[in-house]
Parts: sequence; C-alpha cells; structure tokens
Amino acid sequence: MRRFSIAVIQMASGQDPEENLQALSAFVREAARRGASAAALPESVSYRGVEMERYAEEVPGGPTFQRLSALARETGMWLHGGSIYEKNPQGDRPYNCTMVIRPDGTLAAKYRKLHPFDVTVPGGGQMRESSQICPGDAIVTVDAGELGTWGLSVCYDLRFGELYRIMALEGAQVLFVPANFTLNTGKDHWEVLLRARAIENGCYVVAPEQFGPGPEFPAYGRSMVVDPWGNVVAQAPDRPGVILADIDLDYVEEIRRKVGTLSNRRADRYRLERV
Repeated sequence: MRRFSIAVIQMASGQDPEENLQALSAFVREAARRGASAAALPESVSYRGVEMERYAEEVPGGPTFQRLSALARETGMWLHGGSIYEKNPQGDRPYNCTMVIRPDGTLAAKYRKLHPFDVTVPGGGQMRESSQICPGDAIVTVDAGELGTWGLSVCYDLRFGELYRIMALEGAQVLFVPANFTLNTGKDHWEVLLRARAIENGCYVVAPEQFGPGPEFPAYGRSMVVDPWGNVVAQAPDRPGVILADIDLDYVEEIRRKVGTLSNRRADRYRLERV
C-alpha cells in the first residue's frame, strides 16, 4: 500500500516576514510531531501585502527558502512551501513562486504562477495582479519519490482546468493549490472548483489557504484535501492551524480505472467544427 500522511497548514500571514516565518516554523514542527511525511503551506506565506517587489526573495537562497530548508532537514519531511514573491532578474515585477523542498533541504522544484488575477467588475472596480507580479511560463510537476508525482499551481490557476489536465496526463497524482482566495469568491467557488479538479483528473487535491483579514481583502480559509472521488477528506476550521489527511496513491489508480476520464479521452477528435 502506497500511503502517506500530509499536513495542510492554514495561516493568517501578515506584513512582517519574520513573524510569518516563526508561525510557519511552529506549524511545520507540529505537523512533524503528528506524524506527517509532508507539509503544505498557503500562498503568500512569508509576506501578505501589497509591496511585492520590496519583499521579493531569491529562490533558492532567500530567507524563506533557508528557513524551510532547515525545517525539512530537522523534521525529515517533504515541504511544499506555499508561495512567496521571487526576485525577477529581468524586471521589477517579481514572480509568485512555489517551492518544493526535499527532506535533505535541497530544492526539488519551483513553479511560477501562470495566471495573474486580472478582473474588472462592472461597478465594483478592478484587480490587476499582472501589474504587480510577472506571470510564469512553464507547467511543472515534480517527482516526490515514494510520495508520488506532484502537480504545482497557485490560487487563481485553479480556474483553468486545462492546466490540471495536462499535469494529470503527465503523471501527477497529487495537485497542490496554495491560495489566498478572497472571502467573497471563496464562499461560492472554492470547494466546488477543488472538487471538480479532483474528480475530472482522478487526483488528490491539497489546498492550503490563508485565513482572515488582509491588507487588500479578507481570505476565505477552509483549507482542505479532496480525494480522487471528490470527497473532502479534511477541512480546516476558521482559524490558523494544521490539519492532516492520508494520501493513498493506490486509490488514485483505482479511481482512474473505475472512471476512465484520462484513458477514454479522444484527443484525435478534439477539433471544433464551425457550422
């Protein structure tokens, strides 16, 4: 049986990076004490504010990477570092970057958020994340050894189903969605979208969230783990903390055989005929 325990950490990160790093360190150590083999953190884990460029870091090498690297070595866990703002050597807009760190403290992979949150609401203003962060240009999966193949994404990426289908076709068994989802959209869309991504791809979805008031908007919280059948197998209460769930990689294969969504695709016929 290929099974492991993963800790999902819900935070209420603020604008003081050192306070945030102290909080995440305590949560990671709690996860280790509770027997987790891996831990996942939310988006904007080390800084949640509007001065993205000021607080951007090197990946690897910056203070958040160094803290997570040390924690991985201390606890022997795989760490999914949520996301931080990564310095961009080509411009003034940083990347929104996920890090995956091995138990020996080395960087296994990083992913830069592909889809900035750019929306205009009639009568309700607009949000232009692309004016603050530079979008990434690559889809990333990472081999986590006995813990399976992980697919990486960040927050607003969740609304783009093709991203997750590509990762599933490339072998992803566990999809990660660290987020700072707004309270307004989260109450209606968060769980629905996470369950959809799990069901249509036959994957576990691990979704660590921020919670509570922030400098721009309140975050919804309700971090969760969804299994390949679409069941919510763990969900955080409305406060920062650690929840645990079992990931069963054999169950991924069982559900994919039963449902057949990936194997029954007809890619040779996916062409639109305009009439």
